[in-house]
Amino acid sequence: MKTLLVNQDEVKRWLPMSECVTVMAEALKSLAAGHALQPLRPIMWLPERTGALAMMPAYSGSLRVMGLKVLSIFSRNHGTPYDSHRGAVLLFEAEHGQLLAIIDATEITALRTAAVSGVATQVLARPEASTLAIFGSGVQAWSHLAAMACVRPISHVQVWSRSLEHAQHFAKRAAQYYNFNVEARHTAQAAAQDADIICTTTSSKEPVLLGEWLKPGVHLNAVGACTPTTRELDAAAMLKSRLFTDSRESLLNEAGDFIIPQKAGTLQEDHVAGELGEVLHERVRGRASAKDITLFKSLGLGIEDVAAAHHIYQKMSAENAGTWIKLAGARL
Repeated sequence: MKTLLVNQDEVKRWLPMSECVTVMAEALKSLAAGHALQPLRPIMWLPERTGALAMMPAYSGSLRVMGLKVLSIFSRNHGTPYDSHRGAVLLFEAEHGQLLAIIDATEITALRTAAVSGVATQVLARPEASTLAIFGSGVQAWSHLAAMACVRPISHVQVWSRSLEHAQHFAKRAAQYYNFNVEARHTAQAAAQDADIICTTTSSKEPVLLGEWLKPGVHLNAVGACTPTTRELDAAAMLKSRLFTDSRESLLNEAGDFIIPQKAGTLQEDHVAGELGEVLHERVRGRASAKDITLFKSLGLGIEDVAAAHHIYQKMSAENAGTWIKLAGARL
């Protein structure tokens, strides 16, 4: 049996954002229905925490595949020619364990993370939401712009980054790709002002979005912080919001946005309204009113990588596209 090799450009070509949003919705529904195995990710930190190796396994009973994303994480790469996240997704069929594909993880991570936020925005944001604020100017900021444009009638974008130059470059680039107004803001508060949707995609370890800035009816996608000691939102922002997540277990073990105020006694577990998959199954109510402040806290799940990898594999194998290699023969 041959194994498909898929590079970064091929992931972009075979997994458009609009399709990825649909694939992620199905993956989250499968997880909520109990048709997937999704353990917490083990992370090996290098000495002095200069970098890490994260392993994200998952099994999809619906798709009859399993997989593992192996990812190097070097946050200090922000602002350098090197990506902060690099790795591969290994996709196996679940009957005999054959390796189906080895796929670049950088682009899958960028696409599926934003696509999950797209799913959250579809079911939680007000239908008419059109003003978008993006915190950050990197890969996830760019992919979130694409995802938000897929699911809501975006007409105006306000971007903030710790580097105004980076925010201005992002705004200029975005204006060339999209038919809406994109402006760089000097402060995070100015970017959040009047926003209908706010996506935080930063590498900040301390809050960059404060609860006092949030207007009634806004929807938040909090993406950047995914360790117990880092956060992008302050406790006030968490308290003011109806909180949803991709995995309750991951939230309680990995999300500093929740864990830090919980340890301070500000938040309790019952503040979690539900998982996104539960909302999709209509077991949990999403937005209850136009004035609700809704928050999706994204942790990123292996089942999302497996679903994205499977979608790419199915499309490419159907057309016999890409590079195929034989790694090992069958045992007789």
